[in-house]
Amino acid sequence: MKKVYLSLSSDVIHNGHIKIISRAAELGELTIGVLTDEAIARFKRFPTVSYEERCELVSSLKGVSAVVPQDSIDYEKNLLKYKPDIVVHGDDWVTGTQAPVRAKVLKVLESYGGELVEFPYTINPMEDAMEADARRILSMPEQRRSRLKQLLKMKKPVTILEAHNGLTGLIVENTKIEKNGEIIQFDGMWVSSLCDSTAKGKPDIELVDNTSRLNTIDQIMEVTTKPIILDGDSGGLVEHFVFLVKTLERMGVSAVIIEDKEGLKKNSLFGTEVSQTQCSIETMCEKIKAGKEALTTQDFMVIARIESLILEQGMEDAIARARAYVKAGADGIMIHSRQKSPDEIFEFCRIFREKDQVTPLIVVPTTFNMVTEAEFAEHGVNIVIYANHLIRSAFPAMQHTAELILQNGRCMEADKEVMPIKQILTLIPEAK
Repeated sequence: MKKVYLSLSSDVIHNGHIKIISRAAELGELTIGVLTDEAIARFKRFPTVSYEERCELVSSLKGVSAVVPQDSIDYEKNLLKYKPDIVVHGDDWVTGTQAPVRAKVLKVLESYGGELVEFPYTINPMEDAMEADARRILSMPEQRRSRLKQLLKMKKPVTILEAHNGLTGLIVENTKIEKNGEIIQFDGMWVSSLCDSTAKGKPDIELVDNTSRLNTIDQIMEVTTKPIILDGDSGGLVEHFVFLVKTLERMGVSAVIIEDKEGLKKNSLFGTEVSQTQCSIETMCEKIKAGKEALTTQDFMVIARIESLILEQGMEDAIARARAYVKAGADGIMIHSRQKSPDEIFEFCRIFREKDQVTPLIVVPTTFNMVTEAEFAEHGVNIVIYANHLIRSAFPAMQHTAELILQNGRCMEADKEVMPIKQILTLIPEAK
């Protein structure tokens, strides 16, 4: 009897899945490769049903002989392990983002004489509605808030991109590429005080109050499902920080990062070129403890950002602060640097990890931007935040379009630089 392999990712089983399972079972002994939570989260969206529950469901379906984990959308590992005679899939992956995955499957099957059988894809009129329901579930505060902690257990590093309004939130939510047989995307959003201030035409000196910043978060949450980390600057007064934490937790934000500075906020990348004062370890620890005590769940993260390297206070000070902040209850440590070389960041990670293998480490590689995510992971980094790149790319593009219109006294020349009007009209789907 031939060995047949079929991969399933969906946490919503509909008639199309039942039909292809039935047809695959007719070809031989059927093994289903159920994509793990991490695999689904990497290429699609976070699953609403856990891997264990999905395995139990698939195992109960008629025609299924065995269920095995598939930890990537790339089939190669499982194909070489189980050597199925036949791989079954719908014909929907002949074109589109999964076409490279299909090409690799064909190559692996050819290496040992296997065969790919494709059946016509079943269009389920209810599929879009079911997917919309799943996204609504994922957007709820109770679901979204815990997502960052879940992702930290599943992958390393977690990648975060800044968003400063609903439109940029949609970009972070929906942008995907195919790379090396994988479909990859960002894991969440960073709401930066710099980008939020800049988008409002204001300097980055904590001039935009928390009410306005919470409104930005609300706009992003309305159209997205991914976890959000807020740049909380210094966190303000302890009494004020407590209320901010309570509000963020209730909204469904996953984490806030506060820096150990006091006085008028100046952007860290100015370093010692401007007057910036680092607060005492005791003051920062008091703020961390107060924020943690204000929580009503275990989902929300209070992360401490250390400015010692920025303010040239030395590695010893940075490590001492990190140890103290973790002891005070910090759920993670963000170490910042404005050096173009990553050497001091890597040194901090090495020393910190000698005694602490658990606490998440966060970096923002704005200046040391040559380091890859894989290299960060090798040095013990858990979260990489691309903190300002969407707004930095948007401004030059918009300014260039404005200049083209001025230069030509019309907008025809700008058309080749901008999105077609029909596409922008349909970019945001109407509510159903």
